[in-house]
Formats: sequence, C-alpha cells, structure tokens
Amino acid sequence: MICPYCGADASKVIDSRAADGGEAIRRRRACERCGKRFTTYERVDKARRLTVVKRDGSRVPFDPQRILAGVQAACGKRPVEESAKLALVERVADSVHRDFEREVPSDEIGARVARALRDLDPIVYIRFASEYYAYESLEEMNEEIRRLDEYVPAGSDQQTLFEDGGGEPGAG
Repeated sequence: MICPYCGADASKVIDSRAADGGEAIRRRRACERCGKRFTTYERVDKARRLTVVKRDGSRVPFDPQRILAGVQAACGKRPVEESAKLALVERVADSVHRDFEREVPSDEIGARVARALRDLDPIVYIRFASEYYAYESLEEMNEEIRRLDEYVPAGSDQQTLFEDGGGEPGAG
C-alpha cells in the first residue's frame, strides 16, 4: 500500500475490521518510512461479476450508474436530495448483489427501483412507473395512482384515513 503522505510502498497493518455491514474491510495502517497512520478500505468489485439480462435477451455488465441515471431522470426537478438518490441506488445494488450471483434480469432491477422510489417520493415513483411499466392507457395509470394512494410506506406508522373505505373526515 502506498503511503498518501510520503509515497513509500511499505506499510504495516495495525488494525483490521469489517465495514459497511461486512461488505468491506477497514484497515488502519502505519507507514514504515514516515510513521504516519492512514486508513484504507478494501471492497470486492462486484459490478464486474454481475451481468444484466435485458428484455431482448442481450447481456450487459451491471452498472449502478445506469440505475442512478434512471432515478435522476424520474426525479426531474422534484425536491429529492442527491444523498437520498445515491442511498437508494446503493440499497438496490447491494440487494441485487446479495440475491443474484452471475446474472440478474433487468425487470428485477426495475422492480426493485420502483419499490424503493414508491417509498421515497410518490410523484417520482409515478414518473418512473409510467416508463418502466409502459402503461398503454390512462385507465392503467389511474389504477396505479389509486394503488399508490392506498399504499402505506414501509416503516411508516401512517394509517389509511378511512379504515372502512368511505365517509368524510371527522364524521363518525
């Protein structure tokens, strides 16, 4: 490992531990020339192993940047923090790597992105869903909006407004 301070290529490992939920290794090192300490992270480059099988049967390497591009396009000018977009991409990429070893259908990636967007922002979800699910009529899109309106986000303590499906607010 090359020292970031003096450029020497001799260092010793002082401490190693798991990082990022076991997906990486954090190593604390000391340069043998200058004595300064620095931290390195080792991570398996999973993106090169995983192949995406597209709808037409073609295969391309898995690239989380493509997911990010789709999420950013769906977000448009919505007030969604860049950090939230990056976290969503990381969660989807991690779940895909965890559940698939060599090949993953592009439909599976799209479905996971859609589920994550549904919890992030309903407008962004509808924008993404309209492209991903390729609605062919307004009725199909209205049905999806109705389902979204009834959806309670994961981890939310929100309840539906009308338990019995009808009535006016405050009536009862």
